[in-house]
Amino acid sequence: MRPPGPVASPSVSAERANGAPLSAAAALVPKAIAVAEMDLRKLARDPTELATRAIQPILWLTVFGQVMARARMIDTGRTPYIDFLVPGVLAQSVLFIAIFNGISVIWERDLGIVHKFLASPTPRAALVLGKALGGGARALIQALVVLVLGIVLGVRLNLSPIDLIGAALLVILGAMVFSSFSLSVACIVKTRERFMGVGQVLTMPLFFASNAIYPTSLMPDWLRAVARVNPLTYQIDGLRACLLPGGSVAHLGLGVDFSVLAATLIGLVALCSRLYPAIVR
Repeated sequence: MRPPGPVASPSVSAERANGAPLSAAAALVPKAIAVAEMDLRKLARDPTELATRAIQPILWLTVFGQVMARARMIDTGRTPYIDFLVPGVLAQSVLFIAIFNGISVIWERDLGIVHKFLASPTPRAALVLGKALGGGARALIQALVVLVLGIVLGVRLNLSPIDLIGAALLVILGAMVFSSFSLSVACIVKTRERFMGVGQVLTMPLFFASNAIYPTSLMPDWLRAVARVNPLTYQIDGLRACLLPGGSVAHLGLGVDFSVLAATLIGLVALCSRLYPAIVR
């Protein structure tokens, strides 16, 4: 007669019954960080990408911002227009970096790297989160450029550690949202040429249907409705709450901004995790 084996603890039995061991969930974060680290190594080898990305926000603030501030065509209340614009340009830079992050997956597929990832035991969600986290790290560097430029232009910014940490979290979260969206698009279109065309089509509506360069109160009703479901609107709203002096700009509340971005990220990661294997088909 076989001796009885060790008795499983109730927690272990529950894990097996649910089919999702806690160890797998605990391993998700370090695996995502490993994927992000690999993505950042490519950036370290070619830092010129950051320099070229910095040109666009510089032009927006030094040319468009200065002209519109002098023209006084957009009513931003007690807040100077250039102050109002800085968080919008910051979020725009995050959007433009993140929305083209998906093309890296197409390159990796052509090099056979994605096939190796999919053959590994790494959860699909960790692959998606890792790529999105890499986009967040790139966006942080871009955010530093925009903030320094804003200070040079005389913009009044909250520079307390708490405000800067809140802004950094919003930058990372927003970049992860749009990176996940970009990865989902890449898994559908599958070619670099199609992706570049779709990316150009997506960035402009997301940017202009937000509160980046004008308040939503100036929009027609239909565009205001679009802005309400645009994640970029909530990222900009949170950045203004963190970076601009209190009470200078009305905002929805940081709790609302973080909740909308976090919920959007969870949904997009779940979607992209299902689409990810389709990139190799």
